Amino acid sequence: MKNNPILTAESVTEGHPDKLCDTIADSVLDACLECDPAARVACEVMSTAGKIIVAGEITARELPDIPAIVCRTVRETGYESDYEVEVITHDQSGDIAGAVEAGGQMGAGDQGIMYGHACSETPELLPLPVVLAHRMTLLLTNARRTGTIHGLGPDGKAQVSVEYRDGRPHRIAAIVLSCQHDEGKIMEELHREVTQHVIAPALRELSPDRNTELLINPSGRFVLGGFEADTGLTGRKLMVDTYGGLVPHGGGALSGKDATKVDRSGAYMARYIAKNIVVAGLAKKCTVSLAYAIGRAEPVAVDIDTHQTGRCSEDTLKRALREVFDLTPSGIIQTLGLDRPIFAQFCNYGHFTHQDAPWEQTDRADALAKACVGGAV
Repeated sequence: MKNNPILTAESVTEGHPDKLCDTIADSVLDACLECDPAARVACEVMSTAGKIIVAGEITARELPDIPAIVCRTVRETGYESDYEVEVITHDQSGDIAGAVEAGGQMGAGDQGIMYGHACSETPELLPLPVVLAHRMTLLLTNARRTGTIHGLGPDGKAQVSVEYRDGRPHRIAAIVLSCQHDEGKIMEELHREVTQHVIAPALRELSPDRNTELLINPSGRFVLGGFEADTGLTGRKLMVDTYGGLVPHGGGALSGKDATKVDRSGAYMARYIAKNIVVAGLAKKCTVSLAYAIGRAEPVAVDIDTHQTGRCSEDTLKRALREVFDLTPSGIIQTLGLDRPIFAQFCNYGHFTHQDAPWEQTDRADALAKACVGGAV
């Protein structure tokens, strides 16, 4: 890390048009898994003014009522717009299905590289800018739902820039918060309420100082929001879903995919491994990468970077994680219980901020530490 860098991360509310699409896609996935844990789902959603399109490949014992899922999700998110729902789905490709099930062992549903990260910087084991940005958007949504701030709409975004000194967070350099509001909302009132009920409690560990740049609705009016204002697409908030752009990303989206798609399950497993390594005290900071080939069960590459904070060699860690974790798609699904309808609840405010998510558990830390005995640097 260079001297005194400023690291920035972004988050969006569940009413952001892209995130609304992600939530719809994961809700469709959950509905499929509820009746068929072996369902194969690759669901994409696009939303625009007056129309929401759900498309993709779904093979399941029973197809859910997708228009009803769309309408329920939009309503629960806070929108009351009139729109048409169009559904265009078909079975999973026979070529992909054959590759996944070839040889009696489940192979990866696609090729790709996935990254997982953890660091001792925060209790969440995530970089501080990521934690603060997600906390702001969650508080913004809660303020709308509870009526703590009147006149808010469902759409919103937050961005936090943190200045580091000697590798640790030192001060808040900038805050950007954009929130949808009613036509008659007084801007001075909005600024005051957002500062009091969102920004101040969100930044309790590291408060803004007199030099912090604070921008609330810098574009001015934000009355029209959601998919009535901007077209939404699944998979367009990759950095919001993961590590805010502060960690490498293989490019694969998460939402709308069943766990045979290693874009999702591999990313969850890599985070699970990295978090257990840090909790075990084997490193203060760790990035794990897993690479897969379609149809192959075992990863074609596994790598670990402890960013010069490891207590044992990275080769020792790689051997230990191979011993402790089953990295095949079927092993990941079994370990993390990814054949259950659990995904929509973890879709918003970062996939790695939900402490009750199965990939956020640290139940393998002791096993990892024992597997590393004798492998000190």
